[in-house]
Amino acid sequence: MQELFAASVLTYPQIDPIIFAIGPVAIRWYSLAYIGGIMFGWWYIRTLSRKPGAAMSESHVDDFVTWAVLAVIIGGRIGYVLFYNLPAYMNDPLAIFRLWDGGMSFHGGFAGVVVAVILFCRKHGLELMRVSDLMAIVAPVGLFAGRIANFINGELWGRPTDVSWAMIFPSDPLQVPRHPSQLYEALGEGLILFLILQLLYHKTRVAKDMPGVLAGLFIAGYGLVRILVEFVREPDAQLGLTSGISRGQMLSVPMFLLALWLISKGFQHKAKKAKKP
Repeated sequence: MQELFAASVLTYPQIDPIIFAIGPVAIRWYSLAYIGGIMFGWWYIRTLSRKPGAAMSESHVDDFVTWAVLAVIIGGRIGYVLFYNLPAYMNDPLAIFRLWDGGMSFHGGFAGVVVAVILFCRKHGLELMRVSDLMAIVAPVGLFAGRIANFINGELWGRPTDVSWAMIFPSDPLQVPRHPSQLYEALGEGLILFLILQLLYHKTRVAKDMPGVLAGLFIAGYGLVRILVEFVREPDAQLGLTSGISRGQMLSVPMFLLALWLISKGFQHKAKKAKKP
């Protein structure tokens, strides 16, 4: 079947998921994506914190890195267990701790970071909305890196298609042309969303006059891209579709409520500021 479609698909660039290995210790692109995303966020926000009136100090940023790492890992793992494969983990509870076997959920990691940001801001007396905006403008970088890592791993591919840019993934048991949906998400929730947020942060007064709006736009932007791409992404084998809707789409819908609340808080802040003499 692969030979039948060979002339109408792009060649999948097979890249070893393992960058290098020293004995039993292997460094993978997927791990590097997580590390790289967090390190970029740390560096970028630390750079912004040097400006007068910054939402966080450099020491705050340094302290929050540990919180962020734990929030992403713990939240992402718990989210995957609860939302995507609970019956399997009920049968083998110890598998929950085998992170090297894979299985992370963005929505779970997102929830973990939200809780971490709230607790961190309360502990240090920081403005929640302004700190949330900072987290939002760097988050797309991690999403971009993660989706590229998914593509390198040949996982989370799209549904069968006859578009000219379709690819046949080595791990696909059917060996049919599919949408490279990982690249769609890398482009939408990663690169495009990052550029939009940077433009708004650096070229407008949104961050200063309406704290919370950038965070709301990030959440809404991610939710929109995720919902749209899921229409061409292969649903999880153990879940399938529910009335034509994937689990990822279901989990993305409530995000719009949070986005709406954050954006409304930003507009309220601007309105109160305008009323002051």
